[in-house]
Amino acid sequence: MDRTIFFNNADRGTSLRFRTKLKTFINQQCHKEGVRIELLQYVFCSDTYLLDINKRFLQHDYYTDILSFDLSDKKGLLIGDVYISIDRVKENAKSEGNLYMHELLRVIFHGALHFCGYKDKKPADVKMMRSMEDKWLKAYLKTLGS
Repeated sequence: MDRTIFFNNADRGTSLRFRTKLKTFINQQCHKEGVRIELLQYVFCSDTYLLDINKRFLQHDYYTDILSFDLSDKKGLLIGDVYISIDRVKENAKSEGNLYMHELLRVIFHGALHFCGYKDKKPADVKMMRSMEDKWLKAYLKTLGS
């Protein structure tokens, strides 16, 4: 059993099937990118919970679907926390016309991709990030036979 990646609930939960398979996939993909995961914690929460973190730690007063915090001491050996607003994921899935579970997986992968060095501030970076999210999502769904 994988003891490097954890999925936890703060004030919101979500059903996430095939957790062991998902953890293995994330580990493998990060390893391909040159990152070994020592500890990666995903925390599912509400908009309100994540807004509070965004304000306190980043001085940003707006909703977001995800915040990633790299707590690593050594390059290439990841210790990180990823907070995901289930409220935002549901809203984004609806507005983008995506399945909720696909949107949730996309955001989970987005967090891991940040730790692999992918950015999303400039238009070219956003394009590359979206491309990698799609690549990982397709590859993961293929492992499920979907």
